[in-house]
Amino acid sequence: MPRQTGDLTGVAVLGSTGSVGTTALRVLSRHRDRYRVVALTAHRNGALLREQEREHAPSYVGIVEGGDVLCPGWAVGSESLVAAATRPDASIVLNAVVGAAGLDATLAALGAGKRVALANKESLVVAGELVTRAAALGGGEIVPVDSEHSAILQCLAGRSGDEVRRLVLTASGGPFRDWHPERLARATREDALRHPTWSMGRKISIDSATLANKALEVIEAHFLFGIPYDRIDVVVHPQSVVHSFVEFVDGSVLAQLGAPSMELPILYALTHPERVRDAGVPRFDPVALSPLTFEPVREELFPALRLGAAAGRRGGAAPAVFNAANEAAVALFLDGRIQFADIPRAIESALAAHSDMPSESREALITADGESRRHVTELFAC
Repeated sequence: MPRQTGDLTGVAVLGSTGSVGTTALRVLSRHRDRYRVVALTAHRNGALLREQEREHAPSYVGIVEGGDVLCPGWAVGSESLVAAATRPDASIVLNAVVGAAGLDATLAALGAGKRVALANKESLVVAGELVTRAAALGGGEIVPVDSEHSAILQCLAGRSGDEVRRLVLTASGGPFRDWHPERLARATREDALRHPTWSMGRKISIDSATLANKALEVIEAHFLFGIPYDRIDVVVHPQSVVHSFVEFVDGSVLAQLGAPSMELPILYALTHPERVRDAGVPRFDPVALSPLTFEPVREELFPALRLGAAAGRRGGAAPAVFNAANEAAVALFLDGRIQFADIPRAIESALAAHSDMPSESREALITADGESRRHVTELFAC
């Protein structure tokens, strides 16, 4: 269990104004007898951050960019993430930062011996070997917040990877699951943001629409659980009720089910391996949530999944290149500067150009990240 701050466990929430961060604070508010919010950071939503500060009274508040509101005493700049993640009064660091920007805070928190409740999957995608090494050397631990990986953790219940035949991650299929290629070519930003089952931030919603998000989760699962890529599969499950399957070597299959809400995986990341009563998590009703259906992934329609899984298998800088190219392309799409189909095209181009870049250090991976973003920007410059 994480170390205690007085009678309460101190929690730092990074990315507190995003969808996962606000949900985490809602969960923490219901458990003030166990947890105390000691640090909050946001990217730029200063108005909401100020409201959160009033409610939770943390000892540290940071904002990466100036934002719409900037209060005296707040730390400003990207360094605020690492500062919040390494505070001595924080035993748990919930990293809900979006994108590769969350990597340094993950490394710092693990190096300082913290539990990292990890919603920032990009930390493991960009630098999986460095992150797992930081945890081993610093005495920190990673507990996943993603619903799929939380499900696998719960199904494994401490069993070794030698007993696992296969992991099966479920994907909702996003808003374009049953679209034809001709219609998909005309998909708008508003279409892509209209997720059928989950309420998420803009970037993650686009990743869900391209299935790039599922590629990131495949890479993350490889590093979290030590399972080879050829034993990690993806299946489309539109209802988002079964969050993952674990198939064991004897043929038994365990699954974790629940209503599509992030509150349960967030709560479990805080309490693992214990479970606590929580009246706020939706009660499971198998009849109301039925029927449950499963479909194969239409890989020809969603090439980002194939590209990401291939980058994971290739290793080295390739996963970092995949992630950076995807982030850059999604930003261009959200700005209305490229089409939906240009996102996987940009990823494929960057992977072809930069996958062989050095990857032995954080600095090398950051360089690969920057080159990949520049590649995508230049690809659509004309």
